Amino acid sequence: MSTAKKILIIEDQGTMRRNLALLLEMEGFQVVTAENGRIGLETARRERPDVILCDVMMPEMDGYAVVQALRGEPDFATTPFLFLTAKGEKSDIRVGMNFGADDYLTKPVVRDDLLAAIEARLARAEAQDERVRELAGNHPGGHLPDFSSPAPLQTHLGLTGREAEVLLWVAQGKSNGDVSSILGCSEKTVKQHLGSIFEKLGVENRTSASLVAVETLAKHSRG
Repeated sequence: MSTAKKILIIEDQGTMRRNLALLLEMEGFQVVTAENGRIGLETARRERPDVILCDVMMPEMDGYAVVQALRGEPDFATTPFLFLTAKGEKSDIRVGMNFGADDYLTKPVVRDDLLAAIEARLARAEAQDERVRELAGNHPGGHLPDFSSPAPLQTHLGLTGREAEVLLWVAQGKSNGDVSSILGCSEKTVKQHLGSIFEKLGVENRTSASLVAVETLAKHSRG
């Protein structure tokens, strides 16, 4: 890769932290590490990583608190955030996604799964950032989309409350599986909502629907 992507690893177990760092450095990534959530938050703000890998259960500040704090800051609104945890229950996955995580990897992490998750989230983030830059450049004042609430999508696009919630997450690059975990419904239900959304917006796919959503959220941004 021409410019090495920077990955922040927030993990309180020293051996795990060092092993992950070595693995990613061997793949050509630039790696910075932090031994707990509080230091991880400070490191993220200082280093501006392209991806964050974060343990859930840590002293001083857990992973949920870290992702909540970062998602509240514009600079980290779309930074790929992957949880690393020994927990694998559906309820834990849903909690993590609701707090703003992009993926959830269960320890011990398999190398190929880790790399695939990182590459997929980087690709989605870059595509979304490109759309956001284009929209900001096309709007007076350069407003960026505000992903904090689905209300503008319901009000201005004529969607139901649930459809607006689905579209809000899809516009942030979430898969149907992600959305079903976040909203606590089946993937089949998510697909049904998407079909209705496409029909109401007059589009044929999720990329076009996402573009309409991002444009609407930019136009009606509070900032």
